[in-house]
Amino acid sequence: MNIGRIGTAMITPFKEDGTINYPELERIINHLINNGTDCIVACGTTSENPTMTTEEKIEVVRFTVEKAAGRVPVIAGTGDNETAYSIAMTHKAEENGADGIMLVAPYYNKPNQRGIYAHFEKIAKETRLPVMLYNVPGRTGINVAYETSVALSKIPNITWIKEASGNLDQMGDIIENVDAADDFLVYSGDDGLTLPLLAIGGAGIISVASHVVGNDMQLMIKAFNEGNHELAAKIHRALLPLVRALFAQPNPSPVKYAMTKLGFDTLNVRLPMVEMTDEEKANFDQVWDTYQEKAKNYR
Repeated sequence: MNIGRIGTAMITPFKEDGTINYPELERIINHLINNGTDCIVACGTTSENPTMTTEEKIEVVRFTVEKAAGRVPVIAGTGDNETAYSIAMTHKAEENGADGIMLVAPYYNKPNQRGIYAHFEKIAKETRLPVMLYNVPGRTGINVAYETSVALSKIPNITWIKEASGNLDQMGDIIENVDAADDFLVYSGDDGLTLPLLAIGGAGIISVASHVVGNDMQLMIKAFNEGNHELAAKIHRALLPLVRALFAQPNPSPVKYAMTKLGFDTLNVRLPMVEMTDEEKANFDQVWDTYQEKAKNYR
């Protein structure tokens, strides 16, 4: 299954009372599809899934599949630090029409590499869906070693990895050592590494920034693929300050604020996440305005 170059780890909009704002979620789905997103990841970290109930996670995936209506693939974040629960959520995602699943490395437990392998292997063998591994040591407390990723790539339905280790050497080692690179694709989990990863043979990005600059990121990727490396590098450099601003405070508070600039009702977050302060918003505004001026040179 082709999930394209840019997948968006989609936010979840909440009402003032903390419940999910489904009409706004539908608007976000349509916005992403119309603005550079090749696939949607529902119920990933950026969705605030640690604060969502099991029932909410199931419904958000079902709703996203329904509203995407086949226009782009929908990947459901079903991974957890409990293998059995991950399998149960994966089965629910299958029932609700998800095109694939994303499995985060088991956090907090901190298993060794054999445990990590066994966790992913067990879930993958319980589903017919293609699987995206998700390595994010900064959140999970463990790193999926490249040798483990390469071993897991031999399981037929483990198809992709979202590598958010920030370690290009590790990503390069995966790309170099899988049996058939076209059958196991490496995506960055860090927006700022999109272009560097493409340069060493990566497939693309599972992005947060694409909520607000998806078309610009597609333009950068297109320029790179067409050999216009000067333009690709120019867009990359322009995007970097905005990417840093989007992660200057805990994700997803900044991107939820950024989306309000496009007319979305997305400011609310669930504790323990908090809304940015006025000063933090002012700092973001400055970076945002500077980027909009720079972007006029290539849009």
